[in-house]
Amino acid sequence: MRILLVLLSVVFLLLASCSKPQRQDIDFKAWGDYWFQGKAEISSFDLEQYRYGEPRTGEAVLIFVTEEFSRKNHVKLDQPEKAGSDKISVIKMNQTRDFVTGIYPYHMMLSVFTPTKEQNNSLKITASSQEWCGHTFTQLNLKSTESYKGKIFSYFEKEGDDSFSFTGLSEDELWNLIRINPNQIPIGSVTMMPSLFYQRFTHEEFQSEEAFIRVVDISNNRSQLVVTYSSGIRELKIDFEKVFPYQIMGWEESQTRQDGTKEISVAKRKGVKIVDYWTKNKSEDEFLRKELNLNY
Repeated sequence: MRILLVLLSVVFLLLASCSKPQRQDIDFKAWGDYWFQGKAEISSFDLEQYRYGEPRTGEAVLIFVTEEFSRKNHVKLDQPEKAGSDKISVIKMNQTRDFVTGIYPYHMMLSVFTPTKEQNNSLKITASSQEWCGHTFTQLNLKSTESYKGKIFSYFEKEGDDSFSFTGLSEDELWNLIRINPNQIPIGSVTMMPSLFYQRFTHEEFQSEEAFIRVVDISNNRSQLVVTYSSGIRELKIDFEKVFPYQIMGWEESQTRQDGTKEISVAKRKGVKIVDYWTKNKSEDEFLRKELNLNY
């Protein structure tokens, strides 16, 4: 019986992987030459992050890298060569933000895992925030097409340890869609979950809402992704290069307060490097941080 269950599980995964549509109109030969070279792209940014009604000077980092992922468990595979149909290629974005509010610092991280060739929503999205009051962790897992289950672990009594669900696109996925190819971005009206970072700052409930997405030209070399929520409270703009590999040059987040004033957080790129950073963990490798102009 156990062997039969294992065989049925393998067959199910095989059928599931074969039935998934593939992304169209992408030169995956050129894409793979850049993204499958066994290195990550690291970009550093000067950050002005609004918190508690004031702009805070800080630093952000975007790390993009491809990985072999488990369809079933939503984790990086230790032995992808043995995973069979459970293996799926994803592009991972790690985004960090570090800034100080008065006497105490904030350390935040967002991770998004999006299929590279398979036409599917991000399989997993996580966010964490650490500051002197305590820390929180949120995780989303894709359960079916555009349907997510989530959990939050928080030191706030109101949030506690809770579960939730939502249907729609996650705003946090848009960063990876730019890097795969901007033609993957859904244009027009969409049902979208605001960024997990935004939820952390506002402590709003986890629920999707209507948003409008457009891509505009801002120069001969750059385009801008604009996300405007129907509530009028939040708008996100991401600037990126028009040509492959569509590097991200900066972003702007605007939040309108109840009194009508706007808080605008801005990030501007100051360095970029292609490197297998996981092998650069010796004291002698610290010069690489200077090359990226990293301060935190």
